[in-house]
Amino acid sequence: MTYQEVIEELYALENQEKVLFKAHKFGIVSNNSLGIYHKDLKEIAKKISKNSPLAIELFDSGIYEARILCSKIFHPKHLTENLMEKWVKNFENWEICDSFCMAVFAKSDFALTKILEWSDKEEEFKKRAAFAIMAAYCRADKTAENALFHQFFPIIVKASTDQRLYVKKAVNWALRNIGKRNKDLRNEAIKVANDILKIDNKAAIWIAKNALKELQKEGVRTSDYPRKIYRKA
Repeated sequence: MTYQEVIEELYALENQEKVLFKAHKFGIVSNNSLGIYHKDLKEIAKKISKNSPLAIELFDSGIYEARILCSKIFHPKHLTENLMEKWVKNFENWEICDSFCMAVFAKSDFALTKILEWSDKEEEFKKRAAFAIMAAYCRADKTAENALFHQFFPIIVKASTDQRLYVKKAVNWALRNIGKRNKDLRNEAIKVANDILKIDNKAAIWIAKNALKELQKEGVRTSDYPRKIYRKA
């Protein structure tokens, strides 16, 4: 599909009632939105397949759904730090932030660099991006050993007092996903959650309790990564 064909298809799906519904139901407030759900964007993405030049054009259109579509068709191997910095400045809600972090950023060569760099940033969705990448990286890198994830725990503890909704939810998400990577990281994540629980801060207490509820749940499943160590006999 050409750029113009994609734009025309997006406008054919425009539904402003969905824009209002997403804002009310899911807190997704976006500029220049057409009101198109993810399932419809996925269908368009399937027709296009991976196409990084087209993805960049779509992001630059300024249309919200075109930017979401960009995250679905951009190939992570083509990512640059300049593009990451350009795109993250335009993240205006959790949906677009998570779409890029899960589909592109966590699968790129810059994932670890940006986790460390952005986790200290003041901007809400840049900071969320650090922890969304962290959460997604638990599945994106199936071969990394536990030592890599150990370095994330102090970062999580430090950010656990951030009261902002979309930051604290991402911090919690990262802690839970690390804990669900394998049985040893689960035990360590539980210890970290208990340490966070002792902090006199509402956000920290919420993060800890929510993580403990999931990680201590009977029958909680782990991914058993890296498989060379945790593959079941």
